[in-house]
Amino acid sequence: MSTLVFLEHHGSALQKGPLGVLSKAVELDPDTSAVIIGSGVREIAAGAGKYGATKVFVADDPALEAPLPQPRVDVISKLVQDQGFDTVLFAASVLAADVAGGVSARLDAGLNWDLGDLATEGGDLVGKRSALGDTIRADVGWKGGPRLGLVRAGSFDPVEKGGEAAVEDVAVSIEAFSSQAVMVDQAHEVQSGPSIEDADILVTGGRGLGAPEKFSILEELASALGAAVGSTRAVVDSGWYPYATQIGQTGKVVSPKLYIGAGVSGAIQHKVGMQTSQVIVAINKDANAPIFEFSDLGVVGDLHEIVPKLTELVKERKGS
Repeated sequence: MSTLVFLEHHGSALQKGPLGVLSKAVELDPDTSAVIIGSGVREIAAGAGKYGATKVFVADDPALEAPLPQPRVDVISKLVQDQGFDTVLFAASVLAADVAGGVSARLDAGLNWDLGDLATEGGDLVGKRSALGDTIRADVGWKGGPRLGLVRAGSFDPVEKGGEAAVEDVAVSIEAFSSQAVMVDQAHEVQSGPSIEDADILVTGGRGLGAPEKFSILEELASALGAAVGSTRAVVDSGWYPYATQIGQTGKVVSPKLYIGAGVSGAIQHKVGMQTSQVIVAINKDANAPIFEFSDLGVVGDLHEIVPKLTELVKERKGS
């Protein structure tokens, strides 16, 4: 195998998702390379070496400052052709999905998406993805190369290996049609605390809360735990909480160390987004709620009484 991983960055920080994919890729192919694309990004490239990359290709150019997909398609497609990579991996995000699709079309290459795991079997790369409403896990492969894979968010955690990477600059050549789109403005979500993708602990609320203002009790618990607050599709559709917090098939996929669901029924759409959590705790007054079928700990009772008491206990333990 000859593997390349696309690393996204935010400001001067490499993103957790792609670093997790890099760590997994290194397990399968110790000679894995990475590519970072943007403006003023060369100084952060060496950091990928800590996660096992042997070489980091850097496309650093003012024309790449805006996070637009087509210029990145140009860079990656040429890099794959010049270096002969047979495998290119992406961590799922809005940008990465666009870039992966563009590279697939440009190189006439097969793209498997929503991969929850990767393995080598008989020397061939095999992707593992959910199917039939997430009720089974299917093996998927590629008919030819290069093989492109889009990995489901939260599938792999970054693992520092303590290595160093050689950094190599690549020439940037952007097609005329790739520069037609211009980013007029870029808004950044203002939030306090960790994002739901990066948080080790998630406190998630469902329709069982009863009203949007009841999210305040979850926010208090999250604050005490140092957690992020998530929500379900039903909550977001009702306008109770922002879409950026939605977990599930049409929201974000998360994999925290601890997931606490309060008033969450556990519908399949939501389960898809959080079932890889290490420990799942469910609080629901309905003993027949589907979430109890796959939770590690279930509490049957009124969340409006249980959650505030849990917050008090956490604060007592922390001495705050």
